[in-house]
Amino acid sequence: MEPGRHLTVKALTKYIKRKFDADPHLKNVSVKGELSNVKHHSSGHLYFTLKDDSARIMAVMFAASARNIAFRPENGMEVILTGDATVYESSGQYQLYVKTMRQEGAGNLFAAFEQLKKKLEQEGLFRPEVKRRIPAYPSVIAVVTSPTGAAIRDILTTINRRYPSAEILIYPALVQGERATESIVRQLQKVNKDGRADVVIAGRGGGSIEELWAFNEEAVARAIRSSNIPVISAVGHETDFTIADFAADLRAPTPTAAAEMAVPHVEEVSERIKAKENRLMRAASETVRSSRNRHQAVLNSYVMRNPEALYRQQFERADRLHEQLIRSTGALIDRKKTTVQHASFRLMRTGPGPRIALETAQLEKLKKGLGRLTQSIVNNKKSVFGRHLSMLEALSPLKVMERGYSLVYSENETLIKSVEDVQKGDRIHVQMTDGAIYAQVDSIGGKKDET
Repeated sequence: MEPGRHLTVKALTKYIKRKFDADPHLKNVSVKGELSNVKHHSSGHLYFTLKDDSARIMAVMFAASARNIAFRPENGMEVILTGDATVYESSGQYQLYVKTMRQEGAGNLFAAFEQLKKKLEQEGLFRPEVKRRIPAYPSVIAVVTSPTGAAIRDILTTINRRYPSAEILIYPALVQGERATESIVRQLQKVNKDGRADVVIAGRGGGSIEELWAFNEEAVARAIRSSNIPVISAVGHETDFTIADFAADLRAPTPTAAAEMAVPHVEEVSERIKAKENRLMRAASETVRSSRNRHQAVLNSYVMRNPEALYRQQFERADRLHEQLIRSTGALIDRKKTTVQHASFRLMRTGPGPRIALETAQLEKLKKGLGRLTQSIVNNKKSVFGRHLSMLEALSPLKVMERGYSLVYSENETLIKSVEDVQKGDRIHVQMTDGAIYAQVDSIGGKKDET
């Protein structure tokens, strides 16, 4: 091209587009990849990104072709497309105009997403009963997100507009990349350690499934569920769902919506307060009016106009009751007297007196019989004792001794029955009926010494 000459951007883009359109290899090309950033437009057109591990390309499928798809395209699906590759002149980007689409199977990330979701769901991390209530009027709001993204600006703008009295604490975190998971978990733990916040907003703006993947990690889901402070997830756009959305206490489709869910609108609060104030004033006025009416009704009542009529009737009633009490008391005393008299008569007839006399006579009879029996037994025992005593005296050695016999004992009080029981020189004593003789053995002889 000659110096000084140039092309406009439009002309260059148109030229490139013609080159694309003229290349037969870019017509009815069949491409396999994974769907991402799928958007179902209200017109019926389908906009999405087709990607693999190394590259991505923008694609559009117009309503006429999209109506022929036998399934609903979603993020993470692996598909095979047929279409034309061309250039979209307004943006200068090349893209695919898709004519047909068939599902090849879920992509690796989508399969990992479904596997983790199923695992945590079976553990009960997503049950409605474990989710905490978001406070209606939070004083302090913690925001875990990138400090430079559009999400933080949307959140700050929305909260300051709706509820300017709330304090916002920003906990900066990486929301994309290899270190994003660790960063998000660390900041959630820091929010709980600080303990100042009433509610936490954790999230980021929209993006592809790869860009949002940090919020699909198990560590982030468990950090959200172990938080002592309620968590609102605000990840991606309205059509994007992450594991963090299921684990959070409340899911917001966008960061702006999360801010709106976290705080009330100050004007709505003011209107509610005014409405309650009006109801309170009406209720107070109605109470005062009702009390005044009751007070006036009391003042206009017959009793208040003629108060003496009230106590006069009570005096009469008291007199009648007093007379009735006296009559009733007298009648009661008479009835009790009659009852006592009847009881006395019955007591005299069936009382213990006659029975005591009868039993006393029987006792005297038994005592006399016992005396006679006792005397008989004593006499019998005396007779037996006399016989035994006579027999004992007859056998007693003392009786024998009275006839001139005596008993000889050794020095140790042992009865000597034989001459062999003593030796010469032993001391002995002879027991007589009227005393004892103490002696010493001089000699010992036989039964009868003939010499």
